[in-house]
Amino acid sequence: MQENFKSALPRDALASVVVFLVALPLCMGIAIASGVEPAKGLITGIIGGLIVGFMAGSPLQVSGPAAGLAVLVFELVRTHGIEMLGPVLLLAGAIQLLAGWLKLGCWFRVTAPAVVYGMLAGIGILIVLSQVHVMLDATPQASGLHNLIAFPGAVAEALPIVGGGFGADALLIGLGTIALMFLWDKLRPQNMRFLPGALIGVTAMTLVSLWLALNVNRVEVPENLGDAIAWVTPATLSQLLNPTLIVAALALAFIASAETLLSAAAVDRMHSGERSNFDRELSAQGFGNMLCGALGALPMTGVIVRSSANVQAGAKTRTSTILHGAWLLAFVLLLPGVLQSIPVASLAGVLVYTGIKLVDIKAIRSLGRYGRMPVFIYAATALAIVFTDLLTGVLIGFALTLAKQAWHSSRLKISVVQHSEKEAELRLVGAATFLRVPKLAQTLESIKPDTRLHVPMDYLHYIDHSCMELLDDWGRAAERSGGELVMGERALKRRLEGRMRTTSRIGSAARAGG
Repeated sequence: MQENFKSALPRDALASVVVFLVALPLCMGIAIASGVEPAKGLITGIIGGLIVGFMAGSPLQVSGPAAGLAVLVFELVRTHGIEMLGPVLLLAGAIQLLAGWLKLGCWFRVTAPAVVYGMLAGIGILIVLSQVHVMLDATPQASGLHNLIAFPGAVAEALPIVGGGFGADALLIGLGTIALMFLWDKLRPQNMRFLPGALIGVTAMTLVSLWLALNVNRVEVPENLGDAIAWVTPATLSQLLNPTLIVAALALAFIASAETLLSAAAVDRMHSGERSNFDRELSAQGFGNMLCGALGALPMTGVIVRSSANVQAGAKTRTSTILHGAWLLAFVLLLPGVLQSIPVASLAGVLVYTGIKLVDIKAIRSLGRYGRMPVFIYAATALAIVFTDLLTGVLIGFALTLAKQAWHSSRLKISVVQHSEKEAELRLVGAATFLRVPKLAQTLESIKPDTRLHVPMDYLHYIDHSCMELLDDWGRAAERSGGELVMGERALKRRLEGRMRTTSRIGSAARAGG
């Protein structure tokens, strides 16, 4: 094992630098999108590397602040204050830790792809709608709808003066960052593919803003990282008895776990090395989030952008993930002045570009192969998140998925085969549930009451009490008119006996003819 570590160390070290360069702007940008100071995102990135990277069940997955949770954190901070972020995250982490200990990791992955992709698309749209305001050096509104309504006014206020320290300067910085990221993704040389577009865009726009001495908002990072730590207190912990905060913690735990484990499954498909242990990964995430909660930092998940960069850079072991956390810590401690020169609008540009990519067109096409309903669930989930909130949107997606499953599982094909004037067969194929009672009742009413009705059960995989009671009622009424209801094995036996008699007659005729 030591030889493997030594042989993999050079590639892991190089990969860790690449991941560090990807993570640095994202940690700060996601913190700003979450409505908290950038240093809190950096703390989460450091813990995700140094602590969770060592404990993780998915060795090549990178953990840190995720764009998928930015909307939830923003709403939590806006509603309950920054001081409640730590306690809620502490509880969410404990839920994850318990779920991992109970080996529930696989169950967190039992989520319909349409809901997951719709959730990511909705989050992406919300990030774009909020961060375009940050690109104007303006304050984002409380909801996606309000951000959309306020956008024309913010643009009109920003555009008149370029170079005068108004929002137009910041907008140009943000748009320049997006343009450079797009061009780098499309045109970067093969021998420089390890350099992330976010780093190129932020570095270039930071230099341009300094060269032109633009008066734009810049990142505020404390000289001492410890100043960003806000320890939880007994007073704030006692407020967790509030049902609203408990629901927020449950939502945070579920969404973080689902995103982490889906990302881990995706990372497993990218390499041929050690497979992920989902329960261990879930426990590691829970411990990391409890630590982030205790420090008042941002929540973390396993993140696909940094993880895919890690694999593509040639990482072989968890060393690369751990080292990327060390580089983040060293950079923040030794070069805080560099971070303080970065325009906030440039980081907002990174988030806008990331948000657009979360609306995955390929995912919509893949869902379309399974019919219109998955696409409808995708769109309904995304729009519900935009026009209401994240939790409501996800619950709507789950409700539609369950309704779809209930509809499919309750499909029942009903047909009547008339064997003779007084004998018929009621053929039920599928699942006979209360949803099909009206149709079954209508069919039974069309059958003459003096009929001997056979109802074989071998075509049914489920029948509930309401349908059985309906059949029994018809049978009792038929008996009074000279009819009969024959169900189950008796019906099957009668049908087989009839076939045997027919076969016997054909055989006898054949022998007589021979």
